[in-house]
Amino acid sequence: MSLKFGDYKKTMKIYGLVAVIFIIAITFSPSYGEHFGIISALPAAFLLFYVFYTKRILEALMLGGLMGFLMAHKGGFFSPLSDEFLNIMMNEDIAWLFIVCGLMGSIIALIEKAGGAFAFGEWVSKRAKTGRAALVWTYILALMMFIDDYLACLTIGASMTPITDRYKQPREMLAYVIDSTAAPMCVLVPISTWAIFIGNLMVQNGLAPRGQGVVYFVKTIPFNFYAWAAMIVTLLVVLGIVPKIGPMRGAFRRVAETGVLAPPGSEKIDMRAGEVFEIPKNPKLATFFLPIICLVVATITLDVDMQKGVITTCAFIFVYYVFTGILSPEDYMDLLIKGIRNMLFPLFMVILAYFFAAACEQIGFIEFAVDVGMRYVTPAYLPLVILITFDITEFVMGISWGMYVIAMPIVIPLSAALGTNPFVCVGAVCSAGVWGSHICFYSDATILTSAACGCDNFRHALTQLPYGLIGMTISITAFVVSGMLGITLA
Repeated sequence: MSLKFGDYKKTMKIYGLVAVIFIIAITFSPSYGEHFGIISALPAAFLLFYVFYTKRILEALMLGGLMGFLMAHKGGFFSPLSDEFLNIMMNEDIAWLFIVCGLMGSIIALIEKAGGAFAFGEWVSKRAKTGRAALVWTYILALMMFIDDYLACLTIGASMTPITDRYKQPREMLAYVIDSTAAPMCVLVPISTWAIFIGNLMVQNGLAPRGQGVVYFVKTIPFNFYAWAAMIVTLLVVLGIVPKIGPMRGAFRRVAETGVLAPPGSEKIDMRAGEVFEIPKNPKLATFFLPIICLVVATITLDVDMQKGVITTCAFIFVYYVFTGILSPEDYMDLLIKGIRNMLFPLFMVILAYFFAAACEQIGFIEFAVDVGMRYVTPAYLPLVILITFDITEFVMGISWGMYVIAMPIVIPLSAALGTNPFVCVGAVCSAGVWGSHICFYSDATILTSAACGCDNFRHALTQLPYGLIGMTISITAFVVSGMLGITLA
């Protein structure tokens, strides 16, 4: 569809301004390998400005990443940029993400077609008679899905959206409850993919003996202050004790005035967009619960590995659905592919987020942020500085697990050198990663929650932001008090 003349003029003005900003950024950038200093923050500042001005996140990530590579390599940017895309697609984490999220999309599509989601909705509706009760059920389910935040975001989002829709709850509210419960639970329960991953990093960086990563991770749990705060604040919001504030209040006003449950633009990311709902014949709860139970049990028993869990569950569903006559083999394969296809848009957005993060690494943004944050640090307040520093980098880059890989080799030796309690410092890193996964509007958790709930990810992050800031304020206060009491010292 062609642009109207007014829209065309606005678009040309935007790209003209972008060209000017790019020229300024490239002109004042040093040569590759030199210290960029504060200039390394330019792509991040540009990204935030562009997103808030245009609401076009994909463009913002592409342009922000392009700016970073132009600043780093000037006219020779193309080969490094092309190589980086290849590196991203060959990255083990991205491959894992495609397998896990793609097959999670397949599992959801299969369960919905079999009538499991409908049966679950009817079951919950008999117990949840109000919108608030439906949100309480959402919160409880998120507590139960502590194995992995992707599992919680995708499964609960897909199953609870029709239920909260019945009670006229904004999609933003559902996305907030799921997102602000899923990741915090993963860093508060030692039997989760997050705990295994962080525990392994503690072993690799000499903080825990080999084979004792999870045991030592448990010592960080009391100091995951943001995770505790997020869990409590979310529950208080669900119960109505903390009121709807800021953009979230606007979302409830939109629903009351127009009846529109999803914010504009949500159809782009909604994994069920364009599908016509059909009431299934003879829906059974078993078609919902048995695959989910299989997924949880398989993930736990197979080394807390979500990839092995989803593959096992897909095999279980084939045997269960096909051999009981619920689906034909042809329908099973069609739905398997359809579910993967439904996840392509959010996965593409995650790839662009990694591309932007790689561009920021090219010009040393994290090094600059860490250098500024650590310049005036004292042993007692090192965890607080760690929290704030990596909050900033996470808000910009949105790669919580990637940030953990970068942060641990910095934080663990630094805590030892300054005589600061290393478990408090790791707790601060964990808190920053969870906060970033909530607040960054292109983080993997934000994107996948939005896809499952059918909610524009920018609006999801924006409506979640005030509550995330409340949780972070509580977390900062807790680290300040810890420093005053000497708890942070080794």
